[in-house]
Amino acid sequence: MNFPTDLEIASAAKIQHIKHIAEKIGIDHDDLEYYGKYKAKIPLSYIDEEKIKKSKLILVTAINPTPAGEGKTTVSVGLCDGLNKIGKKTIAVLREPSLGPVFGIKGGAAGGGYAQVIPMVDINLHFTGDFAAIEKANNLLSALIDNNLQNKKHNLNIDPRTITWKRVMDMNDRSLRHIVIGLGGSNNGIAREEGFNITPASEVMAILCLSKDFEDLRERLGNIFVGYTFDKKPIYARDLKAEGAMAILLRDAIKPNLVQTLEGNPAILHGGPFANIAQGTNTIIATKTGLSLADFVVTEAGFGADLGAEKFFHIKCHYGNLKPDAYVLVATIRALRYHGGATKKGEFDKPNLQFVKNGIDNLKKHIENAFKFGLRPIVAINHFANDAEEEIQFVKDECEKLGVKAIIADEFLHGGAGMTELAAEVARCAFECGNDFQPLYKVTESVEHKLETVAREVYGADNVVYSQKAKNQLKTIYDLNLDKLPVCMAKTQKSLTDDETKIGRPSNFKITVREFEFAAGAGFIIPILGDMMRMPGLPNVPAAEGMSIDKNGVITGLS
Repeated sequence: MNFPTDLEIASAAKIQHIKHIAEKIGIDHDDLEYYGKYKAKIPLSYIDEEKIKKSKLILVTAINPTPAGEGKTTVSVGLCDGLNKIGKKTIAVLREPSLGPVFGIKGGAAGGGYAQVIPMVDINLHFTGDFAAIEKANNLLSALIDNNLQNKKHNLNIDPRTITWKRVMDMNDRSLRHIVIGLGGSNNGIAREEGFNITPASEVMAILCLSKDFEDLRERLGNIFVGYTFDKKPIYARDLKAEGAMAILLRDAIKPNLVQTLEGNPAILHGGPFANIAQGTNTIIATKTGLSLADFVVTEAGFGADLGAEKFFHIKCHYGNLKPDAYVLVATIRALRYHGGATKKGEFDKPNLQFVKNGIDNLKKHIENAFKFGLRPIVAINHFANDAEEEIQFVKDECEKLGVKAIIADEFLHGGAGMTELAAEVARCAFECGNDFQPLYKVTESVEHKLETVAREVYGADNVVYSQKAKNQLKTIYDLNLDKLPVCMAKTQKSLTDDETKIGRPSNFKITVREFEFAAGAGFIIPILGDMMRMPGLPNVPAAEGMSIDKNGVITGLS
């Protein structure tokens, strides 16, 4: 079985002018804001709460992935094409890629094979400028903070040692995690410690993804916590009168982006928080726009279900008043081999039934977790050429024992045609599986209870340990009356634990909370577990090293 070439993919594409995609879903093309021929922004006026109640929301998530990922986006795009192929009016609503992973370990992040969103190169690079706008809004607040420290006339008396707000950039650059700014004398600002997060980890990104409209966006921006004055008074972005200017920079970024799949079906891409260090789902606005324009919406939650799906349930569903109608759990044979002990380079790409048997408990844990949330999952076995039939059959049999269907997803080589069986089951389950989503905790419960519920029920931990620094920061959260917010765990995606080396389904382990951050504007608390960093680094061989552009502007190595 050979991979399709770029030329074969291009020749198979049913790419249409974006106005024709808009017409398919009832958008007047005169309402679009065009960014060339193949992408455009949709006005917020198309959100229809009554239509949303009648449409079906399908969540796609995955088991804990190998370093290269298990094709969750590819499955999501293929499922959208498959549903359209069986006559269901469907839109894929996905996140925008970050340049960090694009040039880091994963390369392009717009799907793959015959299940891609296009224009792929544009999407993987600067797209419609949303990430740049988020970065600028974030860093405008940083500039206003440092300007106020310098300002003798209108100084808010901020103690530089208490400032929690960091600058961001959309690139993996570990050298910027901890820096010193303001050096070079009194004309160059106040010297202080500072650091960078990656743009997907910015609270501005989180705010954009959780805002319901422009007024809500501006209010949330004003609620961003900055630090304390020397006399211990909390300072927020609104005290610096920053929210208006920040909102101006996000004037266009708040509008969802309309593109298409290779098969000419509509796709909305908007927002891009990571799931290991942020909430990992696209914007509420984009999801509601999709539900207003189609009968089915396929959306994804980043990384494994223990991260993206859990945060989708406890954060996005909470603020967006959303409930998934069907739940697709992506698994790959190679990931099961990996969780079964095939961790050496290239080892998990070779058929080995024993490794799959050893690793099946990771999948079973995620299935059990779905039932805890009141959802009956459908397992999508994302197909690879080196999957052995006996490995696939074993997974199907083990899922059947749990009352769950496992279906081959063959979107990479066959597009929507390879997804019709899965699409039919998803459509059936959206109406007939009795899904009744319920969160595992109430936001009104204590921070410790919420955190420990996720650790015990979702991860399978025995208990939670707090560092002294975390205990001190937890007291601050209570003092600021932020304890009634949901929690957003910052944790490795490679394991159910906070230690990426503990693969499979570990037992007899504890979770360590190293420190807390909080996003008062976005509306969640961030327990940082283990060694997680909110500014990733590049791998030994970055994907960027394999990319090039010729004299005619043709890009290679980005897919």
